[in-house]
Amino acid sequence: MARKSILTALAGASLVAAHGHVSKVIVNGVEYQNYDPTSFPYNSNPPTVIGWTIDQKDNGFVSPDAFGTPDIICHKSATPAGGHATVKAGDKISLQWDQWPDSHKGPVIDYLAACDGDCETVDKTALKFFKIDGAGYDKGVWAADTLVKDGNSWLVQIPEDLKPGNYVLRHEIMALHSAGQANGAQAYPQCFNLKVEGSGSNLPSGVPGTELYKATDAGILFDIYKNDISYPVPGPALIAGAASSIQQSSMAATATASATVPGAGATGGSSPAPATTTTAAAGVTTTAAGATTTSQAQAPTTTLATSTKAATTSAPASSQAQATTTATAPASGSGSGSQAAQTKWGQCGGNGWTGPTACTYIDIISTICPRPCYRLRYYLALLHFLVPVRAICQGNLAGVAV
Repeated sequence: MARKSILTALAGASLVAAHGHVSKVIVNGVEYQNYDPTSFPYNSNPPTVIGWTIDQKDNGFVSPDAFGTPDIICHKSATPAGGHATVKAGDKISLQWDQWPDSHKGPVIDYLAACDGDCETVDKTALKFFKIDGAGYDKGVWAADTLVKDGNSWLVQIPEDLKPGNYVLRHEIMALHSAGQANGAQAYPQCFNLKVEGSGSNLPSGVPGTELYKATDAGILFDIYKNDISYPVPGPALIAGAASSIQQSSMAATATASATVPGAGATGGSSPAPATTTTAAAGVTTTAAGATTTSQAQAPTTTLATSTKAATTSAPASSQAQATTTATAPASGSGSGSQAAQTKWGQCGGNGWTGPTACTYIDIISTICPRPCYRLRYYLALLHFLVPVRAICQGNLAGVAV
């Protein structure tokens, strides 16, 4: 029975590996985890993240015949994320996809919509989106090609004059490899909760997500294989002052942060700052919801690493702010009682064994296939759920459930 389940999972793995989803969001060098539609549904206690929950276990798409339904807003059966990330007007945000196939040519489009209150409880059908960028085809290069060349990442900038408040960022790739026929385009929308700080006053008007596109729009029903390509990016016009794309580059994260949950542990009606983790050469500062302790006087700093590539548009780019973050010190000691844990791959059980019996956990997926061999990792991830190997010890296989 277990063997049959494994074979069934492997048979469907090619569907999961075919497309992709945003795996993380980086703001000024600080990384936030996104909702993972291929693993979170099987997790009894998934983490709270800034990305919306979606029914996309196969990394699938929304087809044009559903463009008038709520599924096009933030993907299939989307519900608001439980937390948000705080950004400043003018900040650049890197949206990192786990993978994207070269064959899926098309535009990359980004929208914002203001939430009347917390985005964590917003009615998605009430959101009105305005377009802050929309890159299509330029000098023989599709926006999706630029995304792939930059390590499957896309850089979007929050408008500098945007009014402070809570917003949903809607990021989307529109794959056009089959768009020459009716209902052939493939939309891959993803949504994220943001709290925007600043002193701006601009709040552009928008349109409901169900009115962004029609199946017969020129940029939806489009043959990308014709010789002379003049591509109209679908959707409403860009807001005043926006460009089709800022200069694209890859952004490396130097710290991680958890999503901020409204009201969690807050006092006086304010939300606590998200917990961030980074490493400093000397000195570690720990911050946890209002309490700060410092082991040395020197504060750690974070250096933002970017690798700039050719610009897809001529839009002016604002200076990239450096992130100065706090760090969480690692906990000392582990295990239970006085029993020492066995070393990795060492024996930790068996008849007559008198040595250590606490096995060392091994991440099978990372051990066999570290990034970036994504396709094999999908297969291994599926096996990891079906056969949760907690430890592999010499002469003793422990923790196998089949």
